[in-house]
Amino acid sequence: MVLKIPKEIKEISEKLLKSGHQTYLVGGCVRDLFLKREPKDWDIATDATPKEIQKLFPDSVYENEFGTVGVKTDSKDEKLKVVEVTTFRLEGGYSDKRHPDKVEMAKTIEEDLARRDFTVNAMAMDLETRDKKQETIIDPYGGMADLKKGVIKTVGEPEKRFGEDALRLVRAVRFAVELGFEIDRATMKAIKDQAGLLEMIAKERIRDELAKIIMAPRAAEGIILLEDTGLLKFVLPELREGIGCGQNKHHIYTVFDHNVRALNYATEKGYSLVVRLASLLHDVGKPRTKGGDGPDSTFYSHEVVGARMTVKILDRLRFSKDIIDKVTHLVRQHLFYYNVGEVTEAGVRRFLNRVGPENIDDLLKIREADRIGSGVPKAFPYKLRHLLFMIEKVKHDPIHPKMLKVRGDDVMKLLKVSAGPKIGKILGILLEEVLDDPKKNDKEYLEKRVKDLGGLSEKVLGELAEKARETKEEFESGVEEGMKKKFFVK
Repeated sequence: MVLKIPKEIKEISEKLLKSGHQTYLVGGCVRDLFLKREPKDWDIATDATPKEIQKLFPDSVYENEFGTVGVKTDSKDEKLKVVEVTTFRLEGGYSDKRHPDKVEMAKTIEEDLARRDFTVNAMAMDLETRDKKQETIIDPYGGMADLKKGVIKTVGEPEKRFGEDALRLVRAVRFAVELGFEIDRATMKAIKDQAGLLEMIAKERIRDELAKIIMAPRAAEGIILLEDTGLLKFVLPELREGIGCGQNKHHIYTVFDHNVRALNYATEKGYSLVVRLASLLHDVGKPRTKGGDGPDSTFYSHEVVGARMTVKILDRLRFSKDIIDKVTHLVRQHLFYYNVGEVTEAGVRRFLNRVGPENIDDLLKIREADRIGSGVPKAFPYKLRHLLFMIEKVKHDPIHPKMLKVRGDDVMKLLKVSAGPKIGKILGILLEEVLDDPKKNDKEYLEKRVKDLGGLSEKVLGELAEKARETKEEFESGVEEGMKKKFFVK
C-alpha cells in the first residue's frame, strides 16, 4: 500500500536523509494515512539535533524546550506552511501530571515512540524506505492491530501513561469519538480510577479537548463517555445536574438526555461550535429552577438561570469572549414564543431588536435541536417557517437606535445640550414609537418629537424612558402569557 505524502514533507525528508539523518513520519499523520483520513498535521521525527535541523533549514523557528523545530515551507496549505521536525527524545518524571520534569535526546525512533500516549499514535513510517516505494512501519506496541480492531489503548501501563499527563484521560475519549473507536478495557478502568487527576490540568488544555469532542462526528457519545468514565464532573459538572432530572408532560427525556440529544442533532446537521455548545447547554438551568414534580412540573426562568450558568462554565474553561457572548445569548434567547396570527409585525421587530438579526439563523438552529431533542418528529414546523416569512417582511424596518433617522448628535444639536443620559432616554422613547410604527422613522417627525421630549422635566422624561424600557416584547405578553402557562414556561 503506497500512501500519498505531500511534496513539502518529501522535500524536508530528502534534505535530512541526504545529510545522513534518520527521518520518520510519526504520530497522528501515520495513523490517519492508514485510516485513509486527511491528516490534520504532519510531524517528522529525526536523530538530527535542533541545531542541525536549523542549519539545514535556516528559515525555521525554534522556541521550545522539547526539540521541536518549525520548518517553514512555501505551501498554500495551512497544515503544511510550518512542519514540525522533532529530535528523538525521552521524557522523565511528571511531578505536576502535565509536563515532563526533564527532556533528553534519544538515539532511536523506538525510544521516541515509547513516550507516546496511545498505540495508534505510536507508529512511525520510515521515509528512507518509503522513497523506494516501500512502506516500512515501526510499530513496537501493536498500533496497527489496534487500528484494525478500532481500539484506543495506552502505550504500556495505562496508570503510568495517565500519571505522566492527565490530559490523556480526556484525549482517550476524544480519539474514541473522532475515530469511532472503543476504549480498551484496561485503559477504561484506569481512566475511571484516575479521573481526579484532571483537576491538575490547565483549563485551556481541557477546553481544547472538549471543543474537539464537541466537533467530532460522535459528539453526543463523547459527552456520555465523559460521564461513563467519571470525567464529566471535572469538565462540565453543571451538565450532570440534569442526570435523572425528569421533565413535564411535554418532554419524554430527562434534562441530561434531552441536552445530549439536542447536541446530537446539531452534530448531525454539521452546525458550528457555537451552535453545538448552545444546543448542549440550552437547558442547563432547568434542574436549578424546577418546581414540583411529575407531568406538571415547571422550570420558570430556566433560560435566564441557564445563561448565567453558561457564562460561568465557558469562562471557567477559558473560551474566548466572543464564543462566551454568542453561546450565552443563544441560551438566554432560546425560549421564544411565536404563533401564526398572534404576533404582529411590531412584535417581530421587537424580537429582532432583542435577539439581533445576525443571530436569527443560529437561534432557529437551537430551536430545531431543542425540538428534536424533545422527541418530536419535525424540526422545523410551519410556525417557524412563518416566522422567517415575517422576519423577511420587516427586515428593512428600523429595529435599532442606529437605524433611526436622528442620531445622538442630532438630538444634542436640536436641544443644545451635551452628551449625557438624557440623550439615551430620548432615543429609547423614539425607538419604541418606531418599533410600533416604522412610518414614524421620518426625520421631520422625529426632530419634532425630540423637541417635544426635550421640553419635558427630567422626572417625566425618566418615567417615559422607563416605560419604554419596560414595554413587554410582544413575544412575551398578552396572549403569549396564557400560552406560556399552558407549556409551563415563564
